[in-house]
Amino acid sequence: MKAIKVFDKKPELVDVPEPSGAGVKVKVVSSSICGSDIDLMAQNAFGDHIIGHEFAGVAEDGRAVAIEPITGCGQCSTCDEGYRVHCEAGTFVMGVLGDGGMAEYVRVPAANLVELPTGLDISTACLVEPLAVAVHGLDRARVRQGERVLVIGAGPIGLATGAALRSRGIAYDIAARHNHQQAAAEKMGAGLIPRGHYDVVIDAVGSSASLQQAVQMTKPMGRVGLVGVSWGNLELEPAFSTGEVELIPSLGYNCKSPNRNFEEAGKILHAYPDVAESLVTHRFPLDAVTEAFAAAANRSAGAIKVVFDIT
Repeated sequence: MKAIKVFDKKPELVDVPEPSGAGVKVKVVSSSICGSDIDLMAQNAFGDHIIGHEFAGVAEDGRAVAIEPITGCGQCSTCDEGYRVHCEAGTFVMGVLGDGGMAEYVRVPAANLVELPTGLDISTACLVEPLAVAVHGLDRARVRQGERVLVIGAGPIGLATGAALRSRGIAYDIAARHNHQQAAAEKMGAGLIPRGHYDVVIDAVGSSASLQQAVQMTKPMGRVGLVGVSWGNLELEPAFSTGEVELIPSLGYNCKSPNRNFEEAGKILHAYPDVAESLVTHRFPLDAVTEAFAAAANRSAGAIKVVFDIT
């Protein structure tokens, strides 16, 4: 079986045995590169395992499924509420701490399979995971219709946040750095010229500069949702305190119905085909691993989401 692992900060295609043991065997159809994959690879933080936490495929019983890569004990209070990422016994993330989905096959706990809407193209269903991150971020920030909303950053998570806002009927502006990001955001109904102050600002970048911009553009006693993952120390803008701005971090997603974020994400992807058309800019087979990661790392050259087509 072909799969991707990381050696000396470089991704490589390797031959590995097909997965065995507990769980449901899934034939992976699509797997996408996350910005965190690139960051963790640069830090040499991966062990000897298959990477990739954004993936979808076909289960042994023929169901088209997306996979929640976060597992927990299933018995503590946070798992019972659907927040496996805060499991009291510790969290395991497929593709980050153990074998993930950049492979031809994977075994997954049955509880982590989320059936896709009928008719949704599995080749784009790897996007369900980042869309679920965005949905959870909006829930955490308590975004409501009628509020002025700004999204800072038009990478995959920023654009996914815009897609989720549009599906909920909430108008929004977006601060996009590159022309191709602006074009994708505009296609999904975003305003491209941020102005004034907003009830809610979603920071989908996760840097000190983006957080400073977010706080400055939030009205007094407004809310800043932190969806972008920070890999360093964040410095707070003084207006955070003087403006009584509420900072609301989010991580992962809810994994329990009726608030299961993967379910809403799948519905968004099915109802709005232009989401995949806008986000997926590059497709590669697994054996083009070097080219795929080079493309994903070069946002200025036009990459938004890079997907592996696995056949």
